[in-house]
Amino acid sequence: MGSIICVTGGAGFIGSHVAEALVAAGHTVHIVDDLSSGRKENVPAGAELHILDIRSPEAARLLDEERIEVLVHHAAQMDVRRSVADPGFDADVNIGGLLNLLEGGRRGSLRQVVFASTGGAIYGEQDTFPASEDHPQRPVCPYGVSKLAGERYLYFYHHEYGLDATCLRYANVYGPRQNPHGEAGVVAIFLDRLLSGRQPVINGDGTQTRDYVYVGDIVRANLAAIGRPGFHTYNVGTGVETDVNELYDALRKAVGSSVKAVHGPAKPGEQRRSCISSALLETELGVHVGTRLSEGLRLTAAWFKGHLHAKG
Repeated sequence: MGSIICVTGGAGFIGSHVAEALVAAGHTVHIVDDLSSGRKENVPAGAELHILDIRSPEAARLLDEERIEVLVHHAAQMDVRRSVADPGFDADVNIGGLLNLLEGGRRGSLRQVVFASTGGAIYGEQDTFPASEDHPQRPVCPYGVSKLAGERYLYFYHHEYGLDATCLRYANVYGPRQNPHGEAGVVAIFLDRLLSGRQPVINGDGTQTRDYVYVGDIVRANLAAIGRPGFHTYNVGTGVETDVNELYDALRKAVGSSVKAVHGPAKPGEQRRSCISSALLETELGVHVGTRLSEGLRLTAAWFKGHLHAKG
């Protein structure tokens, strides 16, 4: 018999994929999303959408009244640049919103939280590559600070109230349904430009590296975490560094484009290298983060062709 699960941000890119898999696995799924970046069409059939801000009393009450047993928390202020410009807003959403839900859940039936954290922003400039979970956490943006604070609050709730919690530190996630607008992932931005005939811009020299993880691997990590007792932190990444120039060339091949990118100014303060190890996730939860970048980009490009540019 399935659990009663609330997925916050479940109308968004990653959250909707997780919600879809939870419905398919036989769970009762409630989605909380204010649709500020999520889309109704992303909500899977069989899940119930509640259009609410995670900071609202109504969202806290929902966890109590619907007898939510597991909170899968993806709703967030995730724009790094906005977090720098307005750290108060970032903290209000990412810390205040989480605490609001935890307090509502604590009064009800909540027994576990699966928390979408960050494996890129939480470590800062790395000492070792790929970083394991015990790498020093030195976030250099308020977004990373707020995610680390979320993990620390969850440890408090585990220690004080016995709430089980699994924190999943994601690398740079890409895949179908990613929004190419605003503070989006570079894969979605490049695909959107390539498929609409506009020239993509690479910030700086393009040698900055990231660990690009396919959303399907993220989904499997979330499903494996459901029902995990205790407090745990796992990286979810490939352990492979790919620089932006390499990524762009791979995307160009995936869509059959000959358009060359132009280089713009580097983003001030941008991290040079980021790469995380999922060895602990594989050892303890049996999840192998195995989607090759070429295959993930092929699947993502196919989705973008079919959905965003079907009328083009």
